[in-house]
Amino acid sequence: MISRRLRALRRRLLTPSVSETLLDVRGFHKKNPQAQELLETVGRTFLLGYSYAVEAKSGAEAEARLEEIPKPFRGFAYEGAGMGCAMLDALPFTHNHHLDDCLAGRGDRHVYMVYVGIGWAMARLPRFRWPKAEKFDPLLRGLILDGYGFHQAYFKTERYVHDQYQDPSFSWPDDGTRRYSNNAIDQGIGRAMWFVGGTDAALVASMIDKFPESRQADLYAGTALAATYAGGVDQRELHLLRDRAAKYRPQLAQASAFAAEARVRADLLVPHTPTATQVLCGMSPERAAGITQDVRPVGPVDGDKPAYEVWRSRIAQEFISIGGVNK
Repeated sequence: MISRRLRALRRRLLTPSVSETLLDVRGFHKKNPQAQELLETVGRTFLLGYSYAVEAKSGAEAEARLEEIPKPFRGFAYEGAGMGCAMLDALPFTHNHHLDDCLAGRGDRHVYMVYVGIGWAMARLPRFRWPKAEKFDPLLRGLILDGYGFHQAYFKTERYVHDQYQDPSFSWPDDGTRRYSNNAIDQGIGRAMWFVGGTDAALVASMIDKFPESRQADLYAGTALAATYAGGVDQRELHLLRDRAAKYRPQLAQASAFAAEARVRADLLVPHTPTATQVLCGMSPERAAGITQDVRPVGPVDGDKPAYEVWRSRIAQEFISIGGVNK
């Protein structure tokens, strides 16, 4: 059993500095003081969840502290905890079931956020320490890639956002679905762009529009997920985002519904969630979340697309069928 003193030292050694989340440090756009405070609180809370995970003597101890985080930001704390647990599992001479502990109990309600956090860890670990893809639910592995993309765009903004870098040799998972990996990574980049652009919908749309058209659907999806889950905009700006996305409205609806499902599942609904789903999905967050579950694949899927993308495509198609993207 690791002593509390050693766990505290581990926390100090492994936890990134909170200054790395400041918009001034990152060079991100500052739309207004309210948006800046929101985004910086998200960053601080993520690191708090991370530190809880790497310092806790057990998953139950970490969970108890995570559950004390205010509702609007608790999901981000679990995302950080997912990163922390993945980092611990990658360390030599330690047990490798920290992630299992994190997803036990109430952590299961936050499974989407924990998976995203695993992608953050992969971005900081050498590739030979990356976890095996088969360890994870194939339906949710795309969220790990999303987390990887978010990290890269957040911390390597010049390269991944302004220079529009895309790794042609990215090789995780190590199977036939890896051809899709950069699509999921782009969704994470789009989500990070919500932070890079300081929740300024017009600015974020302009950044996305500079990318090749083949990447814009995934980037807009990531942005819609962030707008719904993290917030930072009013109804007017959400309409602007929806109008700028134009033909990618089904992807906006799909991602917004994903964000709604993450908050509904964890009982973390906040006022900006229904505002976003009403504009982007044409319905309440509960109904949007329900759609994601109605069309969720059960068991293996046919074809060369990963289950995650099959799921996303079904959700987008459902919104087209019911007219939710035209309301």
